[in-house]
Amino acid sequence: MAALRPFLYAAHRVLATRVVYSVLRGVSRDRLDLLGDEYFQYKLKPYLKPDGVARLKHLQAEGADIVLVSQGLDHVMRPLARFLGVRWLVANRLDFRERVATGRLLAPVIRPRGLFARITGTGPDGERAPHRLVRELDLPDAAVLDSAVFPVERPVPPVERPIVHFDNHRSPQPLSVRRALAGKHVMLIGFTGFIGKVWLVNTLLDLPEVSRIYLLIRRQKSNPATKRFERIVEESPVFDPLFARYGSDLASFLREKVEVVEGDVSVAGLGLDPDVASRLQERLDVIINSSGLTDFNPELREALAINVDAAVHVMDFVRQSDHCGLVHLSTCYVAGARDGRVSEKLRLNYTPAGIADFDAEREWQSLHEMVRQAELQAESSEVTRELQRLALDKEHAARDLQGAALDNQIRKGRIRWLRNYLTEAGTSRALELGWPNTYTLTKSLAESLVAKRGAGLPIAVVRPAIVETSVAKPFVGWNEGINTSASLSYLLGTNFRQLPSNERKRLDIIPVDSVCHGITLISAAVIERRHEAVYQLATSVTNPCDMGRSIELTSLAHRKHYRAQEGLESWLRLRMDAIPVSKTRYNRMSAPAQMAIVKSIQRIMAPLSLKKPPLARAERNLEKVGKLVQLFEPFILHNEHDFVADNIEKLSFALLPEERDQFGYDTRSLDWWQYWIDIHIPALRRWTYPLIEGRPLAVRPPRTFQIKDEPTNGQAVRTGTNGATWRYS
Repeated sequence: MAALRPFLYAAHRVLATRVVYSVLRGVSRDRLDLLGDEYFQYKLKPYLKPDGVARLKHLQAEGADIVLVSQGLDHVMRPLARFLGVRWLVANRLDFRERVATGRLLAPVIRPRGLFARITGTGPDGERAPHRLVRELDLPDAAVLDSAVFPVERPVPPVERPIVHFDNHRSPQPLSVRRALAGKHVMLIGFTGFIGKVWLVNTLLDLPEVSRIYLLIRRQKSNPATKRFERIVEESPVFDPLFARYGSDLASFLREKVEVVEGDVSVAGLGLDPDVASRLQERLDVIINSSGLTDFNPELREALAINVDAAVHVMDFVRQSDHCGLVHLSTCYVAGARDGRVSEKLRLNYTPAGIADFDAEREWQSLHEMVRQAELQAESSEVTRELQRLALDKEHAARDLQGAALDNQIRKGRIRWLRNYLTEAGTSRALELGWPNTYTLTKSLAESLVAKRGAGLPIAVVRPAIVETSVAKPFVGWNEGINTSASLSYLLGTNFRQLPSNERKRLDIIPVDSVCHGITLISAAVIERRHEAVYQLATSVTNPCDMGRSIELTSLAHRKHYRAQEGLESWLRLRMDAIPVSKTRYNRMSAPAQMAIVKSIQRIMAPLSLKKPPLARAERNLEKVGKLVQLFEPFILHNEHDFVADNIEKLSFALLPEERDQFGYDTRSLDWWQYWIDIHIPALRRWTYPLIEGRPLAVRPPRTFQIKDEPTNGQAVRTGTNGATWRYS
């Protein structure tokens, strides 16, 4: 094409322009947008003429409405226009079908200006009168030129879904979040989690009308609940907006709005002091239970205690309260191993495998019995003898162990044996019933038990999808810990290229601030008793993003990062895009095949009796990759879920017009390109990837938040933290 270009332009400039851009057929809009931005940053921007830029800025200051005209593609010209502060463009635009370029240009085609344009256009003044521009571009008339003008913003096709109410249950009064929560008492369970912290900070920023927020926090050995809260406030970046707003007054503000309550949801009565429990049951208007163990395959004993037992205890506490409602957080993936549209219905005794006589209550008791039997088996003489043999067979000092030292090794081995046994037992039972892991099994059991035992109570079950980086609140790009998609996205930024996945499957990602908006809306509805039984907070129907696009956006985000780095490794990595492949190709050409090669080499080298086996590190890394991919296969390869999210949209539609911008739930306007490349992956790179690599996070300025007793007139001051006051410095 480079060789043909001079002849094509000499023959017919419009035809030549069409032919030149036809080579982009099959390239996605997402990739062209990133490459255009990259081309501007590294090729065009360094050569901008300062005099020309100054002239343009002067015209803008005088109120001129600037239109940039170029024969280049809009993907390259948009970054230039944004940099210059220009709102309108005339440039060539490709035709797209399902976000992939067809290779055709949309009319009108902007041809090159001519052979001597570089000579005549060397000055800083690029202004053109409309009639002259029409002649230079060989357009029929000025009307065609006017129709060629388009805005600089990236085109994001709107997702329009009309909402029609076919029932008579809609409240005649619009919903006001401020009115519903004004003067109310709310208890948050699960504050130490990702969603809990964000909800608390956003609520304190947006809803000062709330009378009191109680935080149920569990004591950790010698670390009381209040100290845990203090440390989180000191260290977590999520509290930065509160520090910025209130400064030294934050202490008195938190003392007025927040009360830390020490308890434990895994025990009956929430582990509360009887006097505290009585006071809360009298005052509380709504409980938000966001507690949960989010590991996919945890030890069954822990999963039952935190995901199931806790939900039952919270529901029992609500039943004993005067007027309290409950917002219980579950997950969309309780749907399990099934395909198709997942409606917002609460199904008692549900199993994805469709077991007819399944009873959630009986299953709950059966799993607890399984745990008890495993604990007894761990203490049996057979297991003890096997653990003793393993301890004595180890090739280190334990070979000659005896007495207390041997007993200590057996005790550690028993703990490991029980943990592994219960982990495998929970996973096996989940797969048998149709769930991909213990997490979704226990969350589904909790839903059934809450629905059965909480009949007649004001309870709303909230099912978020995969909760990820914030879009705006508490600030742009907040994420925390090694959450669901972080490990996979990190893997796609290495030399790992082939991910077994279904390109059509929708990866249901939802920003954490959208989830918190939904929780606040639902809490207001529960208080006013106008809520539905189930709310799904998801994007797979309202604003779908399939696995093929998700993988490409992740690769493009990594490319953008490595393009800004120096060195051979970055140069290579920015060219190694990950691609979705079938499971067959993955097994034949990716990690499993590489593992087989490494093991073959290990077997060949075994007779040499080397001190350190060759490729041992490579084998461990490939084993980790294999386990990670296997863990995520239900979410990226199998089970094509489409999660309906109509109830929360209807609730958002019912908001007062003046409250919709601040409290409305909106996932349709999400631009996945901008979210993935400019927000999500950079946030993971800042907050999560260092943890995966074993590196510390970026150093932050230290801040202290201390608690001390401050007597007044010889009496202790009663505050929101059980007699303690906050002092900020």
